[in-house]
Amino acid sequence: MAANYPDVIPMIAYEDGPKAMDWLSSAFGFKERTRMLDKGGRLSHGEMQAGDGLIMLASPTPDYQAPRRHRDSCEPAQKWSAVPYIVDGVLVYVDDVDAHFARAKLRGAAIISGIEADQYGKRYRAEDLEGHRWMFMERT
Repeated sequence: MAANYPDVIPMIAYEDGPKAMDWLSSAFGFKERTRMLDKGGRLSHGEMQAGDGLIMLASPTPDYQAPRRHRDSCEPAQKWSAVPYIVDGVLVYVDDVDAHFARAKLRGAAIISGIEADQYGKRYRAEDLEGHRWMFMERT
């Protein structure tokens, strides 16, 4: 792997990868690095920069169900998703959590918990357009 990749890279599946990349850029401020589409327009590989971190995205198959759609038909998933915590999510550090929260909320992120602060920093939790969970945190 190239030297410009971090040691850990979350890999996240999306039903509509191109739409997810556009939304993640608009709502969360991620920067697009790579977008590779197959002949049918499906995202085979995407990369989004978040500060000095990176996430990879893809739309694996037409049968894939994102967390939000899966919850609609799965009672256990509805139950474990009722908690306000990050379940199978990603933590992203940001410079200004208040501004980030306002931007995400304005652009349609589902807010799981408002801004909280403690000795570890300020943070909030949100779901993206397909129900993947994120926690954004400002260092103290």
